[in-house]
Amino acid sequence: MSSNAELQWKGYAVHDTKLWDQFKVTDFNPKGMEDKDVDIKIEYCGICGSDIHTITGGWGDIILPLIPGHEITGHVVRVGPKVTEFKVGDRVGVGAQVGSCYDCQRCKSGAENYCLKPIHSYNSVYPDGTVSQGGYATAIRLNELFVFPIPDALSLEQASPMLCAGITAYSPLRTNGAGPGKSVGVIGIGGIGHYGLQFAKAMKCDRVVAFSHSENKKADALALGATDFVNTGAKNWVEEWTDTLDIILCTVDVSHHIPLSDIFATLKVHGRCIMLALPDDALPPISAFSMIASGVLLGGSHIGSKAEIVEMLDLAVKEGVKSYIELLPMKEVGKAVQGMKTGKVRYRYVLKVDPSIAD
Repeated sequence: MSSNAELQWKGYAVHDTKLWDQFKVTDFNPKGMEDKDVDIKIEYCGICGSDIHTITGGWGDIILPLIPGHEITGHVVRVGPKVTEFKVGDRVGVGAQVGSCYDCQRCKSGAENYCLKPIHSYNSVYPDGTVSQGGYATAIRLNELFVFPIPDALSLEQASPMLCAGITAYSPLRTNGAGPGKSVGVIGIGGIGHYGLQFAKAMKCDRVVAFSHSENKKADALALGATDFVNTGAKNWVEEWTDTLDIILCTVDVSHHIPLSDIFATLKVHGRCIMLALPDDALPPISAFSMIASGVLLGGSHIGSKAEIVEMLDLAVKEGVKSYIELLPMKEVGKAVQGMKTGKVRYRYVLKVDPSIAD
């Protein structure tokens, strides 16, 4: 265990959901140090769509003031006496979850990301009553189970968005059998979608099809690994793509842009449509007839386990998967969340902790 004197606990916090793009540097107290905890000095943090849904109140009430952020990378500066995986100086990352019950069957079987008592990286309450605060900050403390080693060949700023957006795309591809012989569709070419295309290619899928509502991102989609591009704003696209895909990842974050009956039509028998986006409003009505025509399955996926994240990072290095990022100083977080909400970014903002936060 090393000295913790160098750490400061400060972050950019929202104090009112009506003023969701106005952040103030705020001191906070971390949870109490436990034997298996790790303290991390944060250097980078990506901005996720989940941050926007939370700080605007789109997903419900939040605990204010709140520091968002769950695509975190930095260096270990302190470890508890029973930490076995990490030492001071290690390059590490943190995703959307920082705790669980640790004792249920899900946790014990390597599915801790599906624990029914999760502690999220922000806007959750620890057993000691501390509110979890996220990565738009100088430091974070958490159990080593939810800390991930970053490969030396991957820069911290490149790794940050992979810890939420990347794993959100990778885990369902892995779980649903993506690989040689499979055809994968990705709906929405954004923060998650740009990883979906790359990981489907990295997993050697035979066909990788990008779906978007205009031609604006066609060049990007093909560069990211798509073998085909479908403009869903064009006529007859459904007929042309009926019965062609094994797996679809739907990353579109606006419910009325999700024509589920059309999506189901593109799937082969027992094909799977996995919903990854979580819009503020409800999904459109689903006709049972559109599902039974090919026996398709509609499912979901929640981030990924530690084993999957480590595996994903190794694959990213091996196959050259890249994060398309725009790097900004953390003091410009207000500008960044505005750009995220309006879809301006291509495809992920990453905030760099600036010295001014500690002034």
